[in-house]
Amino acid sequence: MPIFDKELPDLEAYKPEREEQPDFDSFWTATLDEARQHPVDARFEPVDALLSTVDVADVTYRGFGGDEIRGWFVTPHGADGPLPCVVEYIGYGGGRGLPHQWLLHASAGRAHFVMDTRGQRGGDTPDRDPYPTTPSYPGFMTMGVESPETYYYRRLMTDAVRAIDAARTHPLVDPAKIVVTGGSQGGGLALAAGGLASDVVGVISDVPFLTHYRRAVDVADDGPYPEIKWYLRDRRGRVEETFKTLSYFDGVNFAARCAGSGLISVGLLDNVCPPSTVYAAYHHYAGPKELRVWEYNKHEGGANYQQAEALRFLKDLLG
Repeated sequence: MPIFDKELPDLEAYKPEREEQPDFDSFWTATLDEARQHPVDARFEPVDALLSTVDVADVTYRGFGGDEIRGWFVTPHGADGPLPCVVEYIGYGGGRGLPHQWLLHASAGRAHFVMDTRGQRGGDTPDRDPYPTTPSYPGFMTMGVESPETYYYRRLMTDAVRAIDAARTHPLVDPAKIVVTGGSQGGGLALAAGGLASDVVGVISDVPFLTHYRRAVDVADDGPYPEIKWYLRDRRGRVEETFKTLSYFDGVNFAARCAGSGLISVGLLDNVCPPSTVYAAYHHYAGPKELRVWEYNKHEGGANYQQAEALRFLKDLLG
């Protein structure tokens, strides 16, 4: 497909003003304080995944509202720690799947905590909604968007921070060496977790979703962002109110609070997470940062090549 977003020189200079509410930090402090009223209660149950080079545990911990969230914890077989830990978040519509899908980081000698995604297809974690919401467009982008307090991603981003809390309780994990990672939705959650849990040492965010919403809704013609556009077609008077809610969940604002070393990737032909939205997050990223640009790729980004970049980044960062 042809280039549909800004030209590369314009992207390299693109640092838009952030849409951030004055109570952004107090909103998130109160949200996380409320979640931490519930003990994280992380439980790691060993499972036989028919794998000989890694050990696998089925994880349950308490996320937003004390809800039970699931995950996998994968470590090199027989490891005695302490190990750096990679906490990973999943793309839109996905779930944690099966243990043999998550061999990369344990194969490199690190602990790997994979968070399931509440309520999304393929996940083992229910959304547990008696959380009250009004009608929304099918999908998750407008679920509860009437206010920051009711928005779906308040729950999911809180789950993401609590996953870090849960990982740190395991005796094999070095609590000072936590890196968060993910692609697409998972990349957006990594930025959120990196900004909210400022003591993580690294953030790997591939083709991140959930960033620079207003630009994304204007430009993206595939994927979940159009859900917001379609929702607003029938709610003509709610445009500014909707984008105000979304600003509390914008990866650009979280990036501005990330202190750990960052590795971000972008596909210049990506019509799901347009390049300008990724560059906006990258340019506002507060910590040391690197960008990997995949000139002729869409939302798949660098795929296996980007995984190799991540392994090199982690080796340099963690040893």
